[in-house]
Amino acid sequence: MAGQMAGQPIFIMREGSQRSKGREAQSNNIMAAKAVAEAVRTTLGPKGMDKMLVDGMGDVVITNDGATILREMDIEHPAAKMIVEVAKTQDSEVGDGTTTAAVVAGELLKKAEELIEMDVHPTLIASGYRMATEKAAEILDDIAKSVTVDDRELLINIAGTAMTGKGAESSKDILSKIAVSAVSSIVDKGDDGNTVEMDNIKVEKKTGARMEESELIEGMIIDKERVHTNMPKKIENAKIALINSAIELKETEVDAEISITSPDQLQSFLDQEEKMLKDLVDKVVNSGANVVFCQKGIDDMAQHFLAKAGIFAIRRVKKSDMEKLARATGASLITNFDEIADSDLGSAKLVDERKIGGDNMTFVTGCDNPKAVSILLRGGTEHVLDNIERGLEDALRVVGVAIEDEKLVAGGGSPEVEVALRLQEYAATLSGREQLAVKAFAEALEVVPRTLAENAGLDPIDMLMELRSHHEKGVKTAGLNVYTGEVIDMWKEGVVEPLRVKTQAINAAAESAVMILRIDDIIASTSAPAMPPEAMGGGMGGGMGGMGGMPPGMM
Repeated sequence: MAGQMAGQPIFIMREGSQRSKGREAQSNNIMAAKAVAEAVRTTLGPKGMDKMLVDGMGDVVITNDGATILREMDIEHPAAKMIVEVAKTQDSEVGDGTTTAAVVAGELLKKAEELIEMDVHPTLIASGYRMATEKAAEILDDIAKSVTVDDRELLINIAGTAMTGKGAESSKDILSKIAVSAVSSIVDKGDDGNTVEMDNIKVEKKTGARMEESELIEGMIIDKERVHTNMPKKIENAKIALINSAIELKETEVDAEISITSPDQLQSFLDQEEKMLKDLVDKVVNSGANVVFCQKGIDDMAQHFLAKAGIFAIRRVKKSDMEKLARATGASLITNFDEIADSDLGSAKLVDERKIGGDNMTFVTGCDNPKAVSILLRGGTEHVLDNIERGLEDALRVVGVAIEDEKLVAGGGSPEVEVALRLQEYAATLSGREQLAVKAFAEALEVVPRTLAENAGLDPIDMLMELRSHHEKGVKTAGLNVYTGEVIDMWKEGVVEPLRVKTQAINAAAESAVMILRIDDIIASTSAPAMPPEAMGGGMGGGMGGMGGMPPGMM
């Protein structure tokens, strides 16, 4: 980019910078964003297909989850990255609806492009889209129904909807029940509503059994074995001490030298060490604890004393697991051995070591009122397990969101059709060009039922017409049954999802679409040119290849 002044070119941007403006920039961005949305579109809905992603290292991920696909794809284009952001936000906020959000964003841009062709200014489209987003939120709120923690059936349906099409179909019922039980037991009921802290659910995966053998542990699973073989394998009515300092002798902080002159002195020195360790262990024993989880190391000698006392001990437990154990068993974390009191100990009916899939794991079960639980997932292969885990995580998050918000909408494309219809009515009340943008927004939302139909091999136009006519007759929860190709009442069918999944998806999609629309100039600077290969090989003989990227004439 050069300006002309007194016949001499002035360089404002580094040579090799690229710049596209106006229409060209917009269509570039829209094209890139649409391409990303297209990439995940075929995975939408129960009949969606999966993607196989192979990274540079040859690792394989097989998934149906929009966020995972977009995260694993190496996306370069800056506008396309914004669509990836939409999916990521959706994933971190609600855990499900990532594909929906990305597809709607792509469709909003496609409709905007048509309007730009008709000479509607992008700023007008943006403000129309904003108006439509606000109206859509109102409409969704209007058609939402309420749910409480005690509606177990409804919550199981929500979990089921989130897992549908995620490769966990065959054992969906079992996993849905596990998800609901897990979330229900960790809900913190406060004055200002319920909060669900997902970190309190731990998922352990182990290959080598059928999916149906997955189970919920009302307590904790720790992927460790006891430190000494002489320790008991199982302890009933466990009194649990959680110690986060090492059960070994402290090294001296200062560089002290101890000079030992006779063998007797050495012996008494060693005896002294042993006695100190024995005292440490005695403090634990005297507190009444019969199970010890230690966050740091346990000295060999101390292991021997603990085993002699019949105590089950595990060392180097992760900090996060220690915190979950504290929540599950009601124990306090202990740092100072002198202060171990009975009140610091947690309790569980059973602590035992079991062999699962060839590895020893420790189970802490039968906690009175566990505020942290574990789920043991089983599956035939690593890939199957990863896939189930992603489905289960979506289910857990969605049930959590439903319990927090206590609001639900029907699924199967029904909220989108309803919102689209009501937005069309709203558009008719507007004057000015925003009306066009609101109409475009309404049409864009219909991409969801249309894609559901396409992925199921049904005729999208016929299906949309039928859906619309049901909704015009006032059946607000009519959606598409992709298995039979009929339009049915999704609420009765039990296909439901949390309100936040929908509002968040539409908001995120609209915001990113507006952001991309408002860009009319793309300036891409290049980095300094690299050293040409001959300059690398032949010392400096091959021409000074990369000196700050100066034009050849200036050297």
